[in-house]
Amino acid sequence: VQLQAFGGGLVQAGGSLRLSCAASGLTFSNYHMGWFRQAPGKEREFVTYISWSGASTVYADSVKGRFTISRDNAKNTVYLQMNSLEPEDTAVYYCAARKIGLGLVYSDYRSYDYWGQGTQVTVSS
Repeated sequence: VQLQAFGGGLVQAGGSLRLSCAASGLTFSNYHMGWFRQAPGKEREFVTYISWSGASTVYADSVKGRFTISRDNAKNTVYLQMNSLEPEDTAVYYCAARKIGLGLVYSDYRSYDYWGQGTQVTVSS
């Protein structure tokens, strides 16, 4: 199983980025997906979650209204559209997968089975 996250970069405050996470080696539609982030010196933080079908999404309060998660099961890819970026959003962003039917605390990183390698997002003020 491989999750490959990409699309990070350097952007000014107020700007936008779109992250992608391409999955291989698994039946993508059998997995819920999440995005987490980790800033230097801080713990890994939940950002957002999407159910296997895309019907259910959850966002951390800190990104609600600015970030949007989506998925394309035909392309085995989950996306994170990030708008109105703030310097506080600077972190390494990770995608994660959890197989359906096994229970999930979507905001707990320990619930997820597989992780991508992370992509750096830096927001300058």
